Amino acid sequence: METIKNDTFVLGGKEFHSRFILGSGKFSQQLIRDVMEYGGSEIATIALRRANADSPENILDYLPENLTLLPNTSGARNADEAVRIAHLSRALGCGDFVKVEVIPDTKYLLPDNAETIRATEILSKEGFHVLPYMYPDLIAARCLADAGAAAIMPLGAPIGSNKGLRTKDFIQILIDEIDLPIIVDAGIGAPSQACEAMEMGAAAVMANTAVATADNCPMMAHAFKLAIEAGRAAYLAKLGRVLESGAEASSPLTGFLQD
Repeated sequence: METIKNDTFVLGGKEFHSRFILGSGKFSQQLIRDVMEYGGSEIATIALRRANADSPENILDYLPENLTLLPNTSGARNADEAVRIAHLSRALGCGDFVKVEVIPDTKYLLPDNAETIRATEILSKEGFHVLPYMYPDLIAARCLADAGAAAIMPLGAPIGSNKGLRTKDFIQILIDEIDLPIIVDAGIGAPSQACEAMEMGAAAVMANTAVATADNCPMMAHAFKLAIEAGRAAYLAKLGRVLESGAEASSPLTGFLQD
């Protein structure tokens, strides 16, 4: 069990034990601390508008102090706007991590991979640890890696849909082909889906809506924590083989009782 105990992953030169990234966008300030605690998360995404130091209700005042902040560029419609938001987040003291979101589409909220690549290249050259949110496309992922991304964050399904791993086959291609942490983001709706993503070899899973829309948010965060840990352990243990036809007895077919 030492393998599990020592299992960590690295982003931007920083080591993390929890592979559950929690979004803070849909929680009240009063609930966020309990959710983060029960989820065991070490990284939390925040929208810049919720971290405004001039606001009387600053979410930074409610987040646990040991969290690594992952500001996102929510609201950016092109690379230039994403870069501007990242600069503001750094100026507010949110650090050098940034989740780049470039979403010009207001109906399906699908990311613009080309503009995301451009923003990633600009920000990585400025010393940011960039985690780009993208539609799972191998060519775009390779371009993001070349642009200096610290990790790749493909969507599992449209944002907020809770539909799960609708892009599973394409995410698996990224896991197999890209030499960066692949963090499944958006659309994960249940702990079982998060577990499946981890069994595939994802480095981490991010969730927000699935936890925020549960009847008991802290309990659901804890369920995600356990599921992600279970999926990671299963991946490290290597899943057993699958029989395409027939069956195989789990006990020896010898020593039957005689009439």
